[in-house]
Amino acid sequence: MHSIATTAAAVGEIASSLATHSAIGLDTEFLRERTYRAQLCLLQVSDPGQAACIDPIAVADLSALAPVLGDPRVIKVLHASRQDLEVLLPTVGMVRPVFDTQIAAALAGEAAQIGYGELVRRSLGHELPKAHTRTDWSRRPLSPEQIEYALDDVRHLLPLKDALTERLERLGRLDWLAEELSALEEAGSLEVRPEDAWRRLKGLSDLDPGRERLARLLAAWRERRAMERDRPRGWILEDTVLREIVVRVPRTPETLAAVPDMPPGLVRHCAGQLLECVKDAAIADPPPPLPARARPDPLKSALVKKLSALNQAAATELGLSPEVLVTRRELEQLAAGRRDVPVLCGWRREVIGERLLAAL
Repeated sequence: MHSIATTAAAVGEIASSLATHSAIGLDTEFLRERTYRAQLCLLQVSDPGQAACIDPIAVADLSALAPVLGDPRVIKVLHASRQDLEVLLPTVGMVRPVFDTQIAAALAGEAAQIGYGELVRRSLGHELPKAHTRTDWSRRPLSPEQIEYALDDVRHLLPLKDALTERLERLGRLDWLAEELSALEEAGSLEVRPEDAWRRLKGLSDLDPGRERLARLLAAWRERRAMERDRPRGWILEDTVLREIVVRVPRTPETLAAVPDMPPGLVRHCAGQLLECVKDAAIADPPPPLPARARPDPLKSALVKKLSALNQAAATELGLSPEVLVTRRELEQLAAGRRDVPVLCGWRREVIGERLLAAL
C-alpha cells in the first residue's frame, strides 16, 4: 500500500488489497466547524500487514471503496465509530459490519468513553504521540509527521480487536457486544431527520404543550435551512435565541426583532417563515404563563437514589462503569414511570433491568 493515496488508481489498488482480509482498520479525519455536513479530509485504513492514508481532497470519488466497506465478510474495526460512520455514509454508503473498540472496551471494564490512545496504552503497552491532535486536516500538503500520526490511528485497531475479543470471551460477554454493535447497522440512526431535530434541544420538559410544539417546529425549520445552506445549525439560529422565541411567542416582525440576540439579518430574510412556525404551533394569544418549575419531588429523588445504589452495586459486581449499565437520565425516567428505556431491553434487562423493576 502507498502511505498516502492521491489518485483513483491508488485507491482502487488499496480497495482490492483490503478485500482480501477478514478484518480491516478504519478511521477518518474531518472538519465540521463551518459546515452542516462534515468535510471528509482524510481516510485511514489498515490490514494486518500495513496501513495507508487516502486523500479524499485529491480523489473526490471514493466509490471504489464502497464494496469492501459494505462487504459482510470483512469486519471494519473503528474506535468511537459513530461520527466516522456518519461522515462516510454520503461518500461510500453504510459501513458494516463494524467492531467498535470503544464499545468493546467499556463492556470489558474500561471507562465508558475511553480514548484510543489510552486504550492502546492500557491494552497493548504502546504510547502514542499527541502532537497533531489539533491539526487542520483540510490543509495541504500534509507533512510526513502528520501522515505518520494519522496512520497510528489505524495501526493498532486490529491488535486491539483481538485483545478485547479475548477479554470479552473470557468474561462471557461476546453476546453483549454483538447486541451493542447491531445498533450501528441502522442507517436511520446515523441520519438526522429534521422532524427529530428537537430531541437535541435541552429544557423542553418545563414547557406547556403549545410551546413544546413551537420548539419542535423551529428546530425542524432550522435543521432544513442548515442542510440546504450547508451551515452549522448554530449559525442559522442559536439555541438560546430559539428558546427565547419559544418563551416569548412573537407574532409580528417587530416583536420577533425584539427577541434578545436575534440577528437582524435573520429577521430581514426569514421573519415570514419563523412567524409561520409560531402560527402553526396554535398557541393562545396572549400565551399562557410558563409553567412554574416543579419542585424536586422528595419521593422521586429517594427512588432515583435507591435505583442508583442498585446500579452501582451491580456495576461493581461486574467490574463495569455504572453508566455502561444505565445512565442517570434513564434512572430518572424509570422513577417517573417510563418503561421504554434501553436498560429494560436485551442483556441489560437480564443483568440489572429486572432488579430495578423489582425495586420499583
